[in-house]
Amino acid sequence: MKVRLQAQSHLHGPKPRYTGTYNAYRITATTEGWTGLWKGTTLNLTRNVIINCTELVTHDLMKEALVKNQLLADDVPCHFVSAVIARFCATVLSSTVDMVKTTFVNSPPGQYTSVPNCATTMLTKEGPSAFFKGFVPSFLRLGSWHVIMFVCFEQLKRELMKSTQTRDCAT
Repeated sequence: MKVRLQAQSHLHGPKPRYTGTYNAYRITATTEGWTGLWKGTTLNLTRNVIINCTELVTHDLMKEALVKNQLLADDVPCHFVSAVIARFCATVLSSTVDMVKTTFVNSPPGQYTSVPNCATTMLTKEGPSAFFKGFVPSFLRLGSWHVIMFVCFEQLKRELMKSTQTRDCAT
């Protein structure tokens, strides 16, 4: 419902389809059936898997490479750079799925016969750039959160390691 409500906020002219969240659920359930409420779930799960795997792997690989090649010490600047690069990679890889998901979810019933049909239609009508609309806002929105999360995670991990080493030395 979030995607549907956000998409209609950009419409100028025609009356919005939904007046609020509950109204969106009610209209979707009555016009598209209960399955309409789950439209795009597979794409959303795919997007989340791509993002999480890419972020975690890229962050660790970048941090390791920066430290191993003595470009940065294993500290906040290294964690910051690793997080930004990881978020960029995740945004590049997830943009295609994200745009297909948004297009498919916001389409009227019957416009696309399937998710692959939606993706193919996007490609033939708009070209490859159709899959990267909103790239910068997506990167900036999730990138800031990602940097904060990984920098905090690495600092917390460092403190826990110190605590464990201190405890092990005391015993």
